[in-house]
Amino acid sequence: MNLILQSLSAERNAIDHIAALAGVAAVDISSAGRHAWRCDNVTLSDALKAQLDAACYSARIDYALLPSASKLSDFKLLAMDMDSTLITIECIDEIADMQGLKPQVSEITEAAMRGELEFNESLTRRVALLKGLDAGALQRVYDERLQLSPGAGEMLAAVKAAGIKTLLVSGGFTFFTDRMKTSLGLDYAHSNVLEIINGKLTGKVVGSIVNADEKQRTVERVCAELNITPGQAIVMGDGANDLNMMNVAGLSVAFRAKPVVRKKAGVALNFVGLDGILPILA
Repeated sequence: MNLILQSLSAERNAIDHIAALAGVAAVDISSAGRHAWRCDNVTLSDALKAQLDAACYSARIDYALLPSASKLSDFKLLAMDMDSTLITIECIDEIADMQGLKPQVSEITEAAMRGELEFNESLTRRVALLKGLDAGALQRVYDERLQLSPGAGEMLAAVKAAGIKTLLVSGGFTFFTDRMKTSLGLDYAHSNVLEIINGKLTGKVVGSIVNADEKQRTVERVCAELNITPGQAIVMGDGANDLNMMNVAGLSVAFRAKPVVRKKAGVALNFVGLDGILPILA
């Protein structure tokens, strides 16, 4: 296995300490402002993984263990969650802030992302709290608060250059995913439709909810359209409702994710940006 170490702040002695745990030396592979090191021929064991988990997290170092042959060119689709993954905010929380209800909605959002609350129920409850809000609040959130996560632009440029198709699949709303698809030049987008009547949110979602199962079905459907297998997809997410689609992917990436997602993902990026997948698949 190749062990890839990345950090925005770690000193070289911290990197060497981690490499020593794996019984190998670390070679600097930093490029384009990304600080990364590779350790070749690492023998993985449960004991070593436990050591890496503890040592790397405390030193704010991200690590990935992958077969040495893994390359970006092995993949044909990048599927991304939107809220708190491709972008830094949870859009529904920011919409709720326009109603003075952000704490109530954020609490439900967090419980759902931790896997403590069924997603359909959580979304229905959150959207209901938005009833009566002027639809102009959506544009305000998009204009004033929506920002790409660190490294998103660099990651998207690299995957597009590699000929990889892009899918934005979200438990959020089409108002945002459609605009992101256009502005970023993404190939596919799928999310929920907020009902708006006479310029006001009704507190309801139109049609079926894009939950964990639907996210998985969307990844599988797009893969079928592209005539590829889910094993040729990279899937990125942060919450429990991303786990199903991550489970069918060739590479699952947890980005600044909840513990339940970090534990189950193939790779966890806790400290570096989304472009942290590039040294891993160099």
